[in-house]
Amino acid sequence: MAAKKITQEQQVIKALREQGGYATLRRLNEVVDFSNWKTLTPEASVRRIVQQSNEIFKIQPGLWALEEVRESILRKFKLNSNNPQSIENFSHSYYQGLLVEIGKLQNSITYVPAQDRHHLFLEKELGEVSDLTIIPNFTFEHLLRRARTVDVIWFNHRHMPTHFYEVEHTTDIKNSLSKFYELQDFFSSFYIVADQYRENEFKDKINASIFSPIKNRVKFLNYDKVATLHATLSLQLASGW
Repeated sequence: MAAKKITQEQQVIKALREQGGYATLRRLNEVVDFSNWKTLTPEASVRRIVQQSNEIFKIQPGLWALEEVRESILRKFKLNSNNPQSIENFSHSYYQGLLVEIGKLQNSITYVPAQDRHHLFLEKELGEVSDLTIIPNFTFEHLLRRARTVDVIWFNHRHMPTHFYEVEHTTDIKNSLSKFYELQDFFSSFYIVADQYRENEFKDKINASIFSPIKNRVKFLNYDKVATLHATLSLQLASGW
C-alpha cells in the first residue's frame, strides 16, 4: 500500500514541531522542504497556511506557533494577554531582533543599546544577535549620547550610521523624533516602527513645525511590513531601504 501523501499544511505543522512549537516565517521558509510543492511561490503558500490553519496561531506578525503548545509557548515568552507590559516588552525586543537580522542580510553592521543586550529576541539575547552593543565613535560625545539610546542602528563598513530605527509600541513617538532631530546632519535614514494604528499619531507629530527639518526624512514602518521584509528579503532585496 502506498504511503499516504503528506499535505502542505501537515509539512508546515511538522516543521513547527521540529522548531520547538514556534518559528518565524523566515525560519519556516528555510526548513520546509518545497521540492514537491507544485508552486512557483511556496513562501506565499506557507504564509497562507499559517494564516488559515486552525492548528496554528499568530504570536506577532511573522511569528507563528502551534495551538497544541499555546500555553507553554506563551509561558516561554512570558506573554500574558492580561498584562500589557509583558506584551510591550516582548514586542519591543522582537522587532529589534527582526531589524537586526534584516540589517545583517543587507550587509550592515548592526547595533542595539547596551542596556538592551540581555533582552530576549525569541530565545537569544539581543547582544548575541547584534554585531555591536558599544556604539562606534562616529561623532561628538553629545550626539553619541543621543545615538546610544536608539533601538537599532545600521552602520556601513566605515562605521558610519546609515539607518536609525526606534520601536514605539506604546511610548511617546515625540521622544524618538527628538533624537532624529539631533542626528539630522548624518547621511542616514530614520524610521519609526510601530503598529499600523499609530501612523496617524506619527503624522500629527512629524508635522509639528519643530520637526520640519526632518519631516521628509523620517518614515513610518508598521510591524507587518517589518515582518514581511524579514521573511522575504533573501528572495528579493527591498527597494528604498
